Amino acid sequence: MVGENIEPGVFKIGEALRLAEQFEVDLVEISPNAEPPVCKLMDYGKFIYEQKKREKMLKAKSSQIVVKEIRFGPQTDEHDYEFKKKNAEKFLKEGAKLKAFVFFKGRSIIYKEQGQILLLRLAQDLEEYGKVEALPVLEGKRMIMFIAPKKKK
Repeated sequence: MVGENIEPGVFKIGEALRLAEQFEVDLVEISPNAEPPVCKLMDYGKFIYEQKKREKMLKAKSSQIVVKEIRFGPQTDEHDYEFKKKNAEKFLKEGAKLKAFVFFKGRSIIYKEQGQILLLRLAQDLEEYGKVEALPVLEGKRMIMFIAPKKKK
């Protein structure tokens, strides 16, 4: 048995419980598989409270990664492109990752070069707001590219 105000040692269960009652703390089994089992004198309620508080702090410090999508066709007009580019710019400024993709319907797959040019143009236009995480890759009928936001200084 171990504890704050006690010399570590081997105690009988009855004696350990008496010590726990004397110090007004709980007897908590730490390692049941050890020979002999290891117990600790501690305020278990306080321990659980501090553990939850620590987890809450860690959760508050970690940030959720949001992925926003923008969809293009292989022959997207200039106005549509500019509109979607402004939205992409806004998403990156907010700190969200951007998943831009060109969707090919039916036989439009023969224009995959146009799709790639469109995505690379978007990456170039958004260069000051984010960096390309993955270059355009064709997956089935979609050509996908990821852009991560740049860190704010």
